[in-house]
Amino acid sequence: MATMNEWLDRLERAGRLKVIEEPCDVELEIAHIAYIEVKRSPSKVLLFKNPVNRKKGIEYNMPVVMNMFADFEVTEMIFGRAPDVIASEIEELLHMRPPEGLLAKLSLLPKLFALKSVFPKRVKGRGMCQQIIKSASQVDLDELPILKTWPEDGGPFITMGQVYTKSLDGKMQNLGMYRLQQYDKRRLGMHWQIHKDASHFFDQYKEAGKRMPVTVAIGGDPLYIWCGQAPLPYGMFELMLYGFVRDEPAKLVKSITNDIWIPEDADIVIEGEVDPNVLEIEGPFGDHTGYYTLKEPYPVMDVTAVTMKKKPIYQATVVGKPPLEDKYMGWGTERIFLPLLKTTAPDLIDYHMPESGVFHNLILAKMQTHYKGHAKQFMHAFWGVGQMSFVKHAIFVDSSAPDLTEYEAVTEHILNRISPERLLITEGIVDALDHSSPESLVGGKLGIDATAKEVSDSVESLLDDDELLRVMRGIDESVTGVRQYFTHTRNPICVISYDKRRSVQKLFNDMAALHSHLKILVVVDAEKNSLDNPYMLVWRVTNNIDAMRDIRKEPFIMVDATDKNELDGYEREWPGDVLCDKETLESLKKRGLIDIDDDFAKRFGLL
Repeated sequence: MATMNEWLDRLERAGRLKVIEEPCDVELEIAHIAYIEVKRSPSKVLLFKNPVNRKKGIEYNMPVVMNMFADFEVTEMIFGRAPDVIASEIEELLHMRPPEGLLAKLSLLPKLFALKSVFPKRVKGRGMCQQIIKSASQVDLDELPILKTWPEDGGPFITMGQVYTKSLDGKMQNLGMYRLQQYDKRRLGMHWQIHKDASHFFDQYKEAGKRMPVTVAIGGDPLYIWCGQAPLPYGMFELMLYGFVRDEPAKLVKSITNDIWIPEDADIVIEGEVDPNVLEIEGPFGDHTGYYTLKEPYPVMDVTAVTMKKKPIYQATVVGKPPLEDKYMGWGTERIFLPLLKTTAPDLIDYHMPESGVFHNLILAKMQTHYKGHAKQFMHAFWGVGQMSFVKHAIFVDSSAPDLTEYEAVTEHILNRISPERLLITEGIVDALDHSSPESLVGGKLGIDATAKEVSDSVESLLDDDELLRVMRGIDESVTGVRQYFTHTRNPICVISYDKRRSVQKLFNDMAALHSHLKILVVVDAEKNSLDNPYMLVWRVTNNIDAMRDIRKEPFIMVDATDKNELDGYEREWPGDVLCDKETLESLKKRGLIDIDDDFAKRFGLL
């Protein structure tokens, strides 16, 4: 176990820490600097020594650390070894058999004793996180450098909080990573979504008519926050995973004002309780989808105490358009949980969630196929497994496919095997942050079976981009641009930008006449997208489509990835893109705190 200070010392010695002495504002400035840094390769962990809030006239007495999971190398440092090594250890345990013979039994003992480490250890007395104690009457959340990360955010948000809750009967404790909006000096909005364990506990307290205890820890060993987002089964305390990875138990102390146990080395602890009958509007918030989450009512935490170390460090993150810190946290989760996923899908070879698909929007999976329909069986299995049930788009390839992270090669492999008959469109639950479905929490899902042999037919008459644009504008002058990708494959992708003045479904009716020139047509809004930026196009398309409404299979595959509105019969509010504040960027550039050009801004959709 290592404290946050010890981790920062390690990172500095390794040349992976960047210290910023100049005062930076908790409103936009710190988040914008971190947002840009993590998009570089390699990127560094950032330590802001002198955070300020100019609007409130506050100079904080604690630094802010950002981008703790800065890249693959730093993330591997935090795990202590490669995630694939941890995965192999899990796989070995899953396949353990009763030993035969004395030597075999003796060789098994170290493994069995090591399992003791998974169980958190409760420590008597107070921990480092309780060196300073402020009671309810002394609490002032303005003393913490809580960030406002995006211009349209509803206020400042705690973004790297370890949220500890327990079931009504006290038998289960949960660690989740949920954002918390600061309403005032003593109240926080609790953004636990309906599918999360904390929300299930909340329902228990509401039914019993009791106030729910909650404790939020910030800082400490950075592995805690990764454990908080790990997709463990309901009822399993996430800090058991900490013990397995660290090979030593997490050391916990009891909160001062409730019965929840938290890591003794946390930097800051916020204790409180939630009245199940009180809800308050939370948001908007620039979220990890790259869109703003809209205003919705959520429970409120009344703070009963704040405790901290004598020299605490405040940890935060910024989410928005990829790539971001969650890319590397997600990489660790993806690799470590592969053996557990194989227990449900034993013919799974590998899987990968590209960060441009913001994880739950796109999964690539490689499998051993044994019979017709095997891939479709896998699709249903994936959509029925824990966090995988939120995945919107799943593409399956067989063992002959390239490595799933070789994007050009695996895309070519897939495009040579796609046909309308190999698309499965169905309906299921979607993430609460999904905005594309006609209604919240339920939406369309797309499965693509690319495990079979290459298809035989291709485009009958391939036109170049200029000629195709001329033909399309003859059909609809609102088509403003054309860019074709992978024209050497059986299924070239044609992306068009469209100045939308009518439903794209009506445009599809007219474009059907071009069946001899097209195999896959994707439509995006002209105003927001660059046809020459495939990374951000994948982000846009996977975010913006509901498969049941936006994909047409005949006479060729057509995809409507435009923003939806009344033209499409869309009745929900469509959220805006997360965009940087231009004045803030200019100020940071003048002060030498960031160094970006127009190409960088366009590549990552900053403005």
